[in-house]
Amino acid sequence: MTTVQTNGADAPNHIIRFNPNDRRHFIGGSDARVIMGDDQDKLIRLWQEKRGEVAPEDLSDNLIVQLGTITEVLNRAWYQRSTGQTISDIQKRVRHPVHKWMAATLDGMVEQTGAVFEAKFMLPWAFTEEAAAEKHMAQLQHNMWVVAARSSVLSIITGGGKWAEIKIHADPLYQHLLLTAEKKFWRCVQNGEPPILFNIETPRPRLEAVKVVDMSTSNQWAELAATYLRTREAHGEHETTKADLKKLMPEDAKEATGHGLKAKRSKSGAVSFEAQAAEESHASV
Repeated sequence: MTTVQTNGADAPNHIIRFNPNDRRHFIGGSDARVIMGDDQDKLIRLWQEKRGEVAPEDLSDNLIVQLGTITEVLNRAWYQRSTGQTISDIQKRVRHPVHKWMAATLDGMVEQTGAVFEAKFMLPWAFTEEAAAEKHMAQLQHNMWVVAARSSVLSIITGGGKWAEIKIHADPLYQHLLLTAEKKFWRCVQNGEPPILFNIETPRPRLEAVKVVDMSTSNQWAELAATYLRTREAHGEHETTKADLKKLMPEDAKEATGHGLKAKRSKSGAVSFEAQAAEESHASV
């Protein structure tokens, strides 16, 4: 791991900001999101920025971006207070030891676990944990790849006054697809060929199940729960009866019938049942 610029570890309360022009010389985590995205215009814009053909986009008037910047210190402090974990390497920039065109500017690293720490601000009506994980997956997988981390954590403050922690593990398949796309993009930066969307279908994010939720306000849950409870006893009796019927069927019998029920044994030995109606129509059970 090669450190390009640091100070974050030495002064954890000090935020180091980098010259945006430096971003021309590497692919960072936020770039990964564009490269893995579905917006051709943004991809071309990023390519032009890396080639020095256009200036980096001015985000000073983007309120959401500025809210994320302003709340970053609060976000980190809230995470540390809520979890008891310590964040180090704040705003530390690291290059990949092999692919020098890959780098990550870290919001921090969780000292106790070695996880990549990422602080985000999201609007409440756009927030679900699944949507947040999918939105930031490319950036997280990129940063984990650069620093060889096995896990990451999203610390999210929403405009609704809520805080959420989402743990994401390194996904080798996703990272392979990500590296493939980033290599192609960087080749375009070097040879001047405009990139096109890579249309890589990435795996859905797998979230660690840590929540306990109350579904009592869901009408659909209520309806399905009632059906489950009503049919549970009958289902159990049905499965027990099937097992007992299979035991009664002789081992050398291919088919057994009686009392409106037919049992068939397949070549693999599996036994299935059919109800025999009076008019000889059959229904699988």
